[in-house]
Amino acid sequence: MANKKKAKKNRKKQLVGRIVIFVLLLLCLIGIIFMIWRLQGKEQESGKDVPAVTATPAPESSVTPEATPTATPSPTPETSAIDTSELYSKYAVLYRVDGDEKELLLDVKGDERMSPASMTKMMTALVLLEQLGGDLNQEVTVDADMFDELYAEQASLAGFSPDEVVPAIDLLYGVMLPSGGECSMALARKTCGSEEALVDLMNQKAQELGMEDTHFVNVTGLYDPDHYSTAKDIATLLQYALQNDQFRQIFETDRYSTSSTNKHPDGITFKSSMFSKMTDYSVNGGEIRGGKTGYHDEAGLCLASEALIGGEEYILVTAGAEGSGYTNPYHIMDAFMIYNQVDPDGMKGTGEAILIETEDTDEANGNAAA
Repeated sequence: MANKKKAKKNRKKQLVGRIVIFVLLLLCLIGIIFMIWRLQGKEQESGKDVPAVTATPAPESSVTPEATPTATPSPTPETSAIDTSELYSKYAVLYRVDGDEKELLLDVKGDERMSPASMTKMMTALVLLEQLGGDLNQEVTVDADMFDELYAEQASLAGFSPDEVVPAIDLLYGVMLPSGGECSMALARKTCGSEEALVDLMNQKAQELGMEDTHFVNVTGLYDPDHYSTAKDIATLLQYALQNDQFRQIFETDRYSTSSTNKHPDGITFKSSMFSKMTDYSVNGGEIRGGKTGYHDEAGLCLASEALIGGEEYILVTAGAEGSGYTNPYHIMDAFMIYNQVDPDGMKGTGEAILIETEDTDEANGNAAA
C-alpha cells in the first residue's frame, strides 16, 4: 500500500514537471513572437516600407511677403573683350572718345607711374602751339650750342643743322614726326626764352587737364627720375590735344617736307616714327590715324596713337614694351593687336608692323627719347 502511494506521488511530480516545462516553452515562444513584432515596429520607424504621407497644404496667407532683395550683378566691362595675353607692353589703356567724353575699354596698370619718353613731346608741341599763336611761319634759329647736350644724351634728332634758320611750323613737324630734340629745344628758346620756362608751362597745363600723376623736367622726354606720367594721363593729354586742329593735322601726318633753308636748300623730308614702321595703317573696321612714339632704356617702347574704327574715335596708350630701335617694334605690334579686336567683324585690316629679320638686342638705341 505504501508503494502504491509512492508511485502515485512520483507520477504527480512528473505531471507537474511537464506542465512547468510546457509553460516555460510557451513563455519562450511568446517572448520570441514579441521580439519579432518589436523588431518590425522599429524597422517601420526607421523609414523602411513606410507609406508616403501627403501633407495637407496650409491655407494661403492674404499678406504678400516682402521680396528678398537680389544683388544686381555688375555689368561686364568691355575690357574683357580685349585679349591682352600677347601684349608686350607693361602699361596700356584704350579709350573710345568723343570730344571731351571718353569711355575706358582697356586698363593695364593705367594708373601706375612710368617714364613717358618722347610721348612727352605731345605736351611740348601743344604748349608751343598755344605760345606761337597763329604765327607759325615765323623764323626760328636752331642754336649751335644746344647740340652738344643733345649728342651727349643721344637724343633723337630731326636732321636740322646748327644755326639753321627754320619756319616754326617746320620745327613743329620735326618735334612730332621724327621726334627731333633740336626742334623742341629751338622752339622752347624762341617762345619762352629757355627750356625750363617751357617746362613750367607744360606742368601748368598738365594740372589744368587733371593729369595729377604727371611731372615734366624737360621738353624732350629724356630720362629723369622726376619726369613721369601714367598711361591714363597721357591719354587725357592726347584727347585734349586732338581738339586743336593744328595739332591734329601734325599728329595725323605720315610724311612732311620742310621749306628751303640756309642749310638745306631743298628742305628735309621726314616720316612719322610710327608710320614708318607700318606696312599700311588699316585695322579691322578702320585705320590708325596718327601716333607719337617714345623710347629710352628706362621707358621701353612707348606709343600714343589714335584710330578711327566703325566711325568712332579711339585713343590707345602703351608703354614699357621691351626692345629698342634695333628690335621689332613691339609697341606698334601691340597697337595692331588691340585695335583689331575693337571691331573684329569689320572689314579686315591689312596693316601690320614691319618686322626685322634679325634682332640685335645687344645694340641699344642709347638713351634716345625717340
